[in-house]
Amino acid sequence: MLRTLGTRFGARLLPATVALRPGLGRKVSGARGQGWVQPAGHDTGVKVYNSLTRRKDPLIVGSADAASWYSCGPTVYDHAHLGHACSYVRFDIIRRILTRVFGCNIIMVMGITDVDDKIIKRANEMNVSPASLANLYEEDFKQDMAALKVLPPTVYLRVTENIPQIISFIEGIIANGHAYSTGKGNVYFDLQSIGDKYGKLVGVAPGPVAEPGDSDKRHASDFALWKAAKPQEMFWASPWGNGRPGWHIECSTISSLVFGSQLDIHSGGIDLAFPHHENEIAQCEVFHQCKQWGNYFLHSGHLHVKGKEKMSKSLKNYITIKDFLKTFSPDVFRLFCMRSNYRSAIDYSSSSMLEAKHLLLATVAFVEDARAYMKGQLASGPIREDLLWERLSHTKAVVKAALADDFDTPGAVGAIMDLIHHANRQLTAVTKEPGGPRSPAVFGSIIAYIEQFFETTGISLGDRQFVSGDSSSATLHSVVEELVRFRLKVRQFALATGEATREARRQQLLERQPLLEACDTLRQDLAAHGIGIKERKPRQAEIGCPRTTCLVWLSGDTYDSELPGDLLEQRSGKGTLHSTRRPESRRSRSPSHQGISHSSPPSRRRAQC
Repeated sequence: MLRTLGTRFGARLLPATVALRPGLGRKVSGARGQGWVQPAGHDTGVKVYNSLTRRKDPLIVGSADAASWYSCGPTVYDHAHLGHACSYVRFDIIRRILTRVFGCNIIMVMGITDVDDKIIKRANEMNVSPASLANLYEEDFKQDMAALKVLPPTVYLRVTENIPQIISFIEGIIANGHAYSTGKGNVYFDLQSIGDKYGKLVGVAPGPVAEPGDSDKRHASDFALWKAAKPQEMFWASPWGNGRPGWHIECSTISSLVFGSQLDIHSGGIDLAFPHHENEIAQCEVFHQCKQWGNYFLHSGHLHVKGKEKMSKSLKNYITIKDFLKTFSPDVFRLFCMRSNYRSAIDYSSSSMLEAKHLLLATVAFVEDARAYMKGQLASGPIREDLLWERLSHTKAVVKAALADDFDTPGAVGAIMDLIHHANRQLTAVTKEPGGPRSPAVFGSIIAYIEQFFETTGISLGDRQFVSGDSSSATLHSVVEELVRFRLKVRQFALATGEATREARRQQLLERQPLLEACDTLRQDLAAHGIGIKERKPRQAEIGCPRTTCLVWLSGDTYDSELPGDLLEQRSGKGTLHSTRRPESRRSRSPSHQGISHSSPPSRRRAQC
């Protein structure tokens, strides 16, 4: 149960080695790329730059029908900015290419960090609960991703939904001899226990870091798996005392819950390679007792401003996604991202955005002219149809080869623009109607191919502009969640009788009857506004804790959200989805960011207890 304690509160393209940063220390043997085993399975036909080997390797996934991909999600304490958008849009483009060009069905899981030092600090500053703050900014993030046309993952999993599973994961690491608990209630990963196996991504082990005088670590390089609770912080009960998870253990657990001991693709920004992804690898390989947990690690470059600065909140040089979309469309931003390799740092400026905008407008103008020619509305001189067919065939081959070469979108875009250049030269307008034969078919094929290419990568060439919505939907969603959460707590209190005698329970229920009547009245009042609540009988969770759930729907919308103990679910004309969660969970889905109701795989620890 959630409680509080106390009364107070480098190069343009990623180089062959990651430059040592503060916190990195000695080199380790058995380092980068050594010992990597090419997996068996389905060869996608793509060669991808693998951060584990620092080279381009054939991308081989376990199954073309179910390639596993884990993506580090946001820490939801503030608005997302363009630096975040750049990484998510780049990987969305890669996901679309893998799916639509190379026929690979992706199962993507994204972890949402909804408990963290930053969330707690921001919530205290705003005088709201951490859960409310996290819910607000999670919805805000999903709206931003929808506005940028980023496909939602197959499923979102929150940290707070999976605390029992995280505890079990830590217990497994301890049992395997690679972590230890302290008298203060902390649990640390014992880095020295794995010797030189650490450092698969960066090739170095953490160096000595300044530790507070009261540190209870055995070694300065050890990192936290479980943090003992502090005053005014949310916490959960554990075998080591009240506390909450460390950052790195969250993603290891969530990924393992769905994909087990083998992961095809893991993605994130290059700043996550160390220590986050490095620590994930160490945790998963000792837990699963395997030599290679993740087969391919993909890292995106930073978005820079002023030439060298990484866009970040700490530097206060960021632009929120909402503010950006007031000036430029998501299609322009997507083309801006495609003009550089996903691994490279990319400079943001008004001029670079205008270049992308003009390039997109030029493409749209060509498509309009070519379509006008097909309709007979644009007169042109003689068309060298044979040359255009040859150019189109050549372009298709070049684009396919570029995308198969580590998703070389700059090369693919360049080939498309070259095709447009040659086709435009044939569309020279004339002042009088030409007497020769016309060639509408070749221009129709060129239009279809160009539109297909941009549609594949998520760009619309039509007049429609995808604009970001306002925050009213997220605000309403949060208000409903808070209201139903409060009602649930009141109802649970009214029904809780503990281990009292039968007569005592009867007396308690009689005394609390007004509370239950108030809950019923609220349910009836909400029904008048299209918000329905249907109580479900409590059932016993796998870890032995009682749960109470209720089904909730809002009529007329297209999203669902799961509250602590409740499932807030949208009823559409096609029926209502059903799922059950434990009291701490909440699941939400925006209109353009629909995930799926999910259940745990039978062979794994369950994700819903």
